Amino acid sequence: MKKVTDFFWFCSGAHVDTLKKYPTEHNKYVGIGATIFFTALFASLSGGYAMYFVFSGSNAAVFFAIFFGLIWGLAIFNMDRYIVASIKKTGGTNHQIVQALPRILLAIMIGIVISRPLELKIFDKEIRQKLKTSYLNGQRSKIDTLNKAFTEKYSLELTKLQGLKTEKDSLEKDINRSRYLLNQEVFGDKTNQTSGITGYGTYAKQKEVVVTQKEQRLIQVRNELDLVDKIINTRKEIEGLNSTKLFNETQLDSLSSVAGFADRNYALGQLSFNPDGSRDLDTYLAISFISFLFILLECLPVFVKLMSDKGPYDVALQNIESVATHQSFKDKDLEIVVTDNVFDTRNEAETDKHKTLVRRKVKRDLEEE
Repeated sequence: MKKVTDFFWFCSGAHVDTLKKYPTEHNKYVGIGATIFFTALFASLSGGYAMYFVFSGSNAAVFFAIFFGLIWGLAIFNMDRYIVASIKKTGGTNHQIVQALPRILLAIMIGIVISRPLELKIFDKEIRQKLKTSYLNGQRSKIDTLNKAFTEKYSLELTKLQGLKTEKDSLEKDINRSRYLLNQEVFGDKTNQTSGITGYGTYAKQKEVVVTQKEQRLIQVRNELDLVDKIINTRKEIEGLNSTKLFNETQLDSLSSVAGFADRNYALGQLSFNPDGSRDLDTYLAISFISFLFILLECLPVFVKLMSDKGPYDVALQNIESVATHQSFKDKDLEIVVTDNVFDTRNEAETDKHKTLVRRKVKRDLEEE
């Protein structure tokens, strides 16, 4: 337990040698250090999970996830440790709040950043289903857009194709009806359109000619219909209309599995809304509470430091810092005095040297004269 305690003291950013002298402060800084450590641990998991999706499908995805997770966790750990250690208990309450406010805002931002990837993992099944629906709707919209563009581009050909189909259907019905009348004429059935004379007579021959003409026209229409249909199918192949189809279940599973971080993040945001666009309050609150939980976890060390009373460790640390600051100023003043003395000594030496050189020059001039 001593090693665990020392480790959490290190995590809290406390001055361990000073903290050991005050047992009443030990548990407080163990709690602060443990909170900082587990926040960094969650940040490491969150960053690693996010990076895994960035390199999803690559053989090195796991390696990059572990590497980035460790780097991200250490960065958050160092930042949290600095935030907590930099809050001093020397001033009043208002001064401490003003001092901690930028750190709280930074902690909130960190909490939001580390909570998002973990939310993606928690709601993984719901996100996959939402992605399937989104991909299916997107494919359906793409097909509708292609069909609309194709209809506008080849409106004449499509109109002609529809006209030929209508004529073909009409001819087939008319031929069936004319054959029925021909049979009635041959067998002598008396109606308002038959003579009632049995046998293959004049009226039967006339009706047979009409049937033959309609059959010939039907053959011609079918040939034209096949030709136009082939032309349109060729155009559909060129425009990519035939190759664009709705995704099946297997394809949707594959697409949702390799979805990137942006798509999954968008799907998570859409979970808070119903298909009609209204707010799904239950899902919205569930996602929000998870975010609030990580934000609170990130801010907790700062809040603990602010809410705790000024203890003997804080007083001792303040005294140590004051003594160190005072000693630093004394050392600086002493350095300035020493520097000035050295400067003065150097000036005197240079002056004496200059005087000696002048005397030698004057003496040399006199001897020459």
